Amino acid sequence: MNLPPKSPISTVFKLATTLILFTATATADVVDRLSVPKGFKISLFADDVKNARQMALSDSGIIYVGSFKEGKLYALQDSDNDGRADKKWVLASGLNKPTGIAYHKGDLYVAAVGQILRFANIDSRLDNPKKAVFFDGFPKESHHGWKFLRFASNDDLIVPVGAPCNVCEAPTDKHARIFALNMKTKKLTELAKGVRNSVGFDFHPVTNELWFSDNGRDMMGDDLPPDEINRITKNGEHFGYPYFHAGSIADPEFSKGKKASDYTQPMLKLGAHVAPLGIHFYRGKQFPKAYQKQLFVAEHGSWNRSKKDGYKVGLVTLKDSKVVDYQPFVTGFMKNEKTYGRPVAMLELADGSLLISDDYAGSIYRVVYQGR
Repeated sequence: MNLPPKSPISTVFKLATTLILFTATATADVVDRLSVPKGFKISLFADDVKNARQMALSDSGIIYVGSFKEGKLYALQDSDNDGRADKKWVLASGLNKPTGIAYHKGDLYVAAVGQILRFANIDSRLDNPKKAVFFDGFPKESHHGWKFLRFASNDDLIVPVGAPCNVCEAPTDKHARIFALNMKTKKLTELAKGVRNSVGFDFHPVTNELWFSDNGRDMMGDDLPPDEINRITKNGEHFGYPYFHAGSIADPEFSKGKKASDYTQPMLKLGAHVAPLGIHFYRGKQFPKAYQKQLFVAEHGSWNRSKKDGYKVGLVTLKDSKVVDYQPFVTGFMKNEKTYGRPVAMLELADGSLLISDDYAGSIYRVVYQGR
């Protein structure tokens, strides 16, 4: 989509960016490089959290963190409320890419490719957690099999299943889709199809519509196709994959006989291969009004471009559920083609501060607003 002229918030982003300076360990050196808008501060919340991916917050303030190749599930606590985790538990090891996690009614749910695991009464069992298989009905392929989890307001668990390939027809009716899992009946409801690989979604705080990121196909060159931010307005919408990418770009192999107009168009086209993962609607009051109910996007960063792109957290500005602007919020994860970090997901804390996980540096950062 073509964005309109820059809004006032764009000018703030462009003219008032500050660099937070620290020195010490290699992890702190990453924080040294990160820039946030004026009035904000970014600091290290936790390090040595290898492959840190999605995070979840319990009722008692424990922060749970999934991982990728590391295969571990972590718990963190800021017991003295100084803005940095001072306690860490490794709750499980040897899991199959437990990237997605969600806390609900005292239990922690963990996506491990083909399964959803449940750790019951997790806050009270940090020293002796018990896991059980809650649902075992998802495809077992590792390729795009890692997941992101979030509970809907009706208590359904939202679960994506990626395509098991770069580009292909979905081999089953459980691939390249987003589902709602009923926690009582274990029944799956298809929310969206034609979704190549979504590893981040959130519900709009006003309309309750589900917005999600989608990673476009590879091997069409540096600049095609754009990655996407999408919105589901009705169950079963088709978002084009593998026939059309980013709404209108015909796939050279699979688009024959298809029309782009038959598929739902993206709300926002990002850069090609920037790899949007976690997205988060800010619901708190700590950040200024211009940020409230707006959408943060973690661009994990490209791997198959001749020149790297992404490697930032961006802010989507919405008006009446329409995208009017997209600007950087946290930058500095990459400079001069050198990678220092790769943001993955966001978690909003009770005080309105925002945590950002980084699976490359094995760290979690905390962003607060301190005013002018």
